[in-house]
Amino acid sequence: MKKIFLLAAVFFVLQSFAQQKHPSFMQQGNIYEVNIRQYTPEGTFNAFAKHIPRLKKMGVQTLWLMPIQPISTFGRKGTLGSYYAVADYTSVNPEFGTMNDFNNLINQAHALGMKVIIDYVPNHSGADHPWLTTHPDFYEKDSTGKPTFTADWSDTRELNFANKEMQDSMINTMKFWVNKTKIDGFRVDVAWGVPITFWTRCLTDLKTIRPLFFLAEADDAPLHNAGFDATYTWREYNVVKEVAAGKKDVTYLDTIFNTIDTSFMKGAWRLYFTSNHDENSWNKADYETMPGIVHAPFAVLALTYNRTMPLIYSGQEEPVLRAIQFFEKDPIQFIKYERAPFYTALLQLRNTNKVFGEQAQFKRLAVNNPKAIMAYQRVFENDKVVVVLNLSNKDQVVDLDLNGQASNYKELFSGKIFNKIKQLALPPWGYQVFVKMN
Repeated sequence: MKKIFLLAAVFFVLQSFAQQKHPSFMQQGNIYEVNIRQYTPEGTFNAFAKHIPRLKKMGVQTLWLMPIQPISTFGRKGTLGSYYAVADYTSVNPEFGTMNDFNNLINQAHALGMKVIIDYVPNHSGADHPWLTTHPDFYEKDSTGKPTFTADWSDTRELNFANKEMQDSMINTMKFWVNKTKIDGFRVDVAWGVPITFWTRCLTDLKTIRPLFFLAEADDAPLHNAGFDATYTWREYNVVKEVAAGKKDVTYLDTIFNTIDTSFMKGAWRLYFTSNHDENSWNKADYETMPGIVHAPFAVLALTYNRTMPLIYSGQEEPVLRAIQFFEKDPIQFIKYERAPFYTALLQLRNTNKVFGEQAQFKRLAVNNPKAIMAYQRVFENDKVVVVLNLSNKDQVVDLDLNGQASNYKELFSGKIFNKIKQLALPPWGYQVFVKMN
């Protein structure tokens, strides 16, 4: 028992001194999740590619494409099935176009200085993947010898990671995309359901080919030790939803932040979001979880807080005010782009101001009502950004103390100049972002 406690203590000491390194192209980065099927009436790579210049202008740095492989037909849900029931790991869904179309999309993004990552689903395959016939031992089996699936994912079959040959085969399918295309990394679905020993070997192997970015759909600190650059913020997000609904206050969120700060290695990036494909389709984000004006301060938080790798989901800039269907055709209607100026201001600030780099200092600021107000600053050399958020449905007068520091600041959204940030009147769900003028 003493040995176990000693090993745990050594792990946490090493964790505190470790500094995670990331690919340079993702510094000050952001991610935009692309739902190819629903993005346009055509639902193709070529149709989506017409939006890339607009997204570049908005400040988007990395495009994450939901799974682009063919979808299994056996047990298919709905008319079109789930992206996450992969029928073939090394080809593209013909509904989206050809491999040449996909490569052209990547080339267009790269020409604009953007990056492209693809969604990958190694935890399970589709229910009629060829491996079920050619390599039945690649799959988990129930007591009757039938391949298993998790929860209600009846259109999938669980892969057996105790099988070394299956592991090698999965790594080779990922190498296929790295070697045959110019993708810049992977978002890995259900990363928490795959043994961490596999990830350590897999990511080490793939990173020998070229620098790649890895995002894990998981909230587990050890995945950073295995080589993942970013992990999901499910714990933070679940509390954020409660704060947005008026059921909890900022102090509950602080408790989660403090836990994350002590459990994740230094430099670990965390994916902050107000919506994604799961939260939108199944839980009505963000149009109901953060309705109307409630969305804005939490989006500011996602794009400016400590360790953030912010995510914007398809159509949030419109915004889409419904749950986009998952198994049927349900195109997004881009008409007004009402939130585009809001996102553009934040993304361009993040892209260009050095306070969002890894060497910058982050500090929470004392406020007069910590249950409703959150304030923090990011500083690098002579650059500074101060963020003040009213995370409540009541008017707040913020008494902010910057230790007598006097500088000229421009408020990001209004353009107003402030000499001192002392007392601020914020309406319900109000927010202000002050950028130091050099």
